[in-house]
Amino acid sequence: MVDIICEQTNSISQVRYGCALGAMHSVEAIPGAIPIAHCGPGCVDKQYMALSFYNGFQGGGYAGGAVAPSTNLRENEVIFGGAERLDNLIKATLKMMEGDLFVVLNGCIGEIVGDDVASVVSKFQDQGVPIVYAETGGFKGNNFIGHEIVTEAIIDQYVDKYAVNKDKKIKGLINVWAELPFQNTFWRGDLQELKRILQGAGFRVNILFGNGSAGVEEWKTIPNAQFNLVVSPWLGLQTAIHLKKKYQQPYLHIPILPIGAGQSAEFLRQVVEFAGIDKQQSEEFIRHEDAQYYYYLESFTDFYAEYWWGLPASYAVVGDSAYNLALNKFLVNQLGLIPGKQIITDNVPEKYRAQIASEYEHLADDVRSDVAFIEDGYLVGKTLHSVDFGHKPPILFGTTWERDTAKELQGYIVEVGFPASYEVVLNKSYIGYRGALTLLEKIFTTAISKSA
Repeated sequence: MVDIICEQTNSISQVRYGCALGAMHSVEAIPGAIPIAHCGPGCVDKQYMALSFYNGFQGGGYAGGAVAPSTNLRENEVIFGGAERLDNLIKATLKMMEGDLFVVLNGCIGEIVGDDVASVVSKFQDQGVPIVYAETGGFKGNNFIGHEIVTEAIIDQYVDKYAVNKDKKIKGLINVWAELPFQNTFWRGDLQELKRILQGAGFRVNILFGNGSAGVEEWKTIPNAQFNLVVSPWLGLQTAIHLKKKYQQPYLHIPILPIGAGQSAEFLRQVVEFAGIDKQQSEEFIRHEDAQYYYYLESFTDFYAEYWWGLPASYAVVGDSAYNLALNKFLVNQLGLIPGKQIITDNVPEKYRAQIASEYEHLADDVRSDVAFIEDGYLVGKTLHSVDFGHKPPILFGTTWERDTAKELQGYIVEVGFPASYEVVLNKSYIGYRGALTLLEKIFTTAISKSA
């Protein structure tokens, strides 16, 4: 049974995402880009502490955390407007900070009082300053929605202006739209692994965010890509559709992040087939990666076969749709675990929910799982307590919020999403070939540590 619409309370406890202004982290994730927030005092700090600090302790980077410029609007600006304050902040930022791109994010106060941010920013654009603006008032949605608002703003106001030979398409060059920076705790390592395996298959890759990106110069080549690759159940689809209209670029939508050899090979073959490039390099790469992966897995099977009495048999995943779906496919097909209730928490837009839910109807040939879309932590806990996990304690793939529930169920907890305040994350990945091995280590180290 699929719960497309779930019971909801009149408030949300245990928040699992930021507001649209949280997309300042998407800007920060572009090397050389600097966010400028036009919002109330404390807004930037709250987004940083939630999405970055208590979520793997990811750090603020060059332009995030305590560094990000903010107008910190007060009562005076609410009454008389904050355009002048924003103008002064932009001037100060350009004088004090070196950046390749500046992105002004308009928050709730600026949008509600009607500050003409476009007019303020356009004066600097006319002077040749690489700066854009995005209307990211928190009432527009969460940081997933804000992310797409920001990416489209950069494309329309910067890329379209500075890109060279926009009509030229380069075969084998792809733009990748996947995880949400900082919201997805392991985004840095995941994007690097995604780029690695795509390059191994013969592609040139615009990964766009993180250490593997060439920054703003890479964004300028977005129009030259042969196609856009969306590796997510829904995030990035709007951007890909926008680029199709703007630059006549086709897009390939693969809703499942690949984890493990089987899924990674299937993923690469889908992309190669869509691109129409020669298959020899990709097949050689897959053979090499499979050999490496199964070498380690062969040794792991001794443990998995002999330690069966101390390992979990059933599980539930609580998290955003991208990781939720990817983990379910891996846990069922690679490990043979039994799925309980799956809970998606990223407030997926209604138009995508039925399609996402349908994926859980065929996790494997003969395996399906119940799925619910729930944001409220109280209801998440209530739902998990109602699940029959069988006679053995379950393993929960969730967040810090699920730790108490895991204890109450006498189960195990592996933190895989925001907030993850019991994980320190540098470049860890849980996807692809290498990430899957790391995930296996994490799962079963957790299991045997609890039994010690």
